[in-house]
Amino acid sequence: MTAPKQIKRYRDPLSPKPILDRTALLKELKSNGVSLKNGQLDLFYQLLHLSGYAPLHEFVAELRGEGVVVGDDGGKNDDGSVSVAGSVANSRMKNAVSSRRGRSAQLPKSFLSYLANHGNDWATVTSKVKMHQTSSNGTTTKIAVELQDGHEVESVLMRHEGRVTICVSSQVGCAMGCTFCATGTMGIRGNLSSGEILEQLVLGSRILASSRESKENDSAIQVVSLESEAGKQKKHKEKRLDLIRNVVFMGMGEPLNNYANVLAACRALIHPQLWNLAHSRVTVSTVGVVSRMRDLTRDLPEVNLALSLHAPNQMMREKIVPSAKGTPIESLIVALDNHMMALARRKLLDNPQGSDQVVSNEVGVREFNVEERQAASKKKRAMIEYVMLEGDTSTVEAAHQLGKLCEGRHLVVNLIPYNQTSVKDKLSCPSEELMQEFRRIVSSYGSFCSIRRTMGADIAGACGQLVVEQEKRQHNELADIEDGPFRKDEVGKRPVTLFPNHRGKNKSETREGNSERETADLWVRRLAVATAVAASCFVVSTILLLQKRKR
Repeated sequence: MTAPKQIKRYRDPLSPKPILDRTALLKELKSNGVSLKNGQLDLFYQLLHLSGYAPLHEFVAELRGEGVVVGDDGGKNDDGSVSVAGSVANSRMKNAVSSRRGRSAQLPKSFLSYLANHGNDWATVTSKVKMHQTSSNGTTTKIAVELQDGHEVESVLMRHEGRVTICVSSQVGCAMGCTFCATGTMGIRGNLSSGEILEQLVLGSRILASSRESKENDSAIQVVSLESEAGKQKKHKEKRLDLIRNVVFMGMGEPLNNYANVLAACRALIHPQLWNLAHSRVTVSTVGVVSRMRDLTRDLPEVNLALSLHAPNQMMREKIVPSAKGTPIESLIVALDNHMMALARRKLLDNPQGSDQVVSNEVGVREFNVEERQAASKKKRAMIEYVMLEGDTSTVEAAHQLGKLCEGRHLVVNLIPYNQTSVKDKLSCPSEELMQEFRRIVSSYGSFCSIRRTMGADIAGACGQLVVEQEKRQHNELADIEDGPFRKDEVGKRPVTLFPNHRGKNKSETREGNSERETADLWVRRLAVATAVAASCFVVSTILLLQKRKR
């Protein structure tokens, strides 16, 4: 019998380095005496993006003259640079801006020579897809990404109508230790570079393109027929279903604990020559690192910010989010609110004549009215993520507390049905009826509250589940991952408390116990109804008998 594989608790230095790590590349170029003008590195990344992220040695060879549109002078300019006409092969991950043909641009010969001579030091993509699973309904694909040092992280592709969202990881493991999160059981093992974060989009785009090519043409491109009211003529509009249009940093790790790399990745995502995503289509999630929330508001106020709150008050939150100790819940809400109103505040600071109220540079001094908050919420989302766990945090009282906490701020509250994982405490998701009531109460306080649609429950879709499951298999352990929160056979299921003291049974015993309990509960409900009817009849009979005796 072979010994179980040891789990690495640290990260090795990257070699080769990801070429998408802009900061690392600029540092190496400077140390080697290679200088670039403004926009030249952006051009390089644009062409690399349009090439479909071809192998670096092939891409550089093409830029140096092979397969590139050149003039009579062989593409060489007076200053030794090489002219590039943007003829690099287009890929399925191009977008409307980065694919526009423009003037021939120039890349310094010294830059291309450096890449050619140091080809072994850099790679276009340093990670690879170890495995990927697609849900039975085809909407969700869970990707296990193996980094070059052997560590694994997860990405999730979620296909919605007309768009694809990818959930990316920012760290290997996580230091926050949330009791309901599979990643929290791993501990922190290291940060991902900005290049490794962006590589998750590259790998995800390739999976989307591959699945698109394997399907028939009518399923690969959705053709929408539009009839004009006047001529009744049909027009066709293509919706590309293999393009990533939304990115959420809600995978493994705490993004704001890897702030510099996450910030660099976000800037690449919204760069018009690269992924060209709208600012509002990039969302950074955090458990609540207040200082970094303020930094993000200062450095990149245009992107969305999501706060993983999970409890309506400080005491409850500290029980399920250990890192919440010492960080008042009110300060988190204020930081989130300031991020939502940052652009409006900046506009007032630039042009204070339009307001009759006092404007201050200090955070929180300027009060905004309802109309201003509604306008700000339409441009950018400040969201609260609230996982629904059976117990104190999902009661009617908790719903009122959460509603009052967000009252008057026009925040978005997302209720997340708990997808059961192999954490120590055996937690469960409340019933759908309870969650609907919880949503209604929170909405009554003025916040937009919705229940997130469960996706990928049958493929271990929750954060860290797939990696943790594989690691446990390596140690001959089984991960206890259920199929999701809304199975039909869960009606009448016995509730599980939030902090149980007993340890869970094995999987087969649990399934048999669930079946027995469901049968017993069915008869208990029938007996309760019969008892209630009999008791009512007894009371009525007694009253009638007493009245008869009095007469």
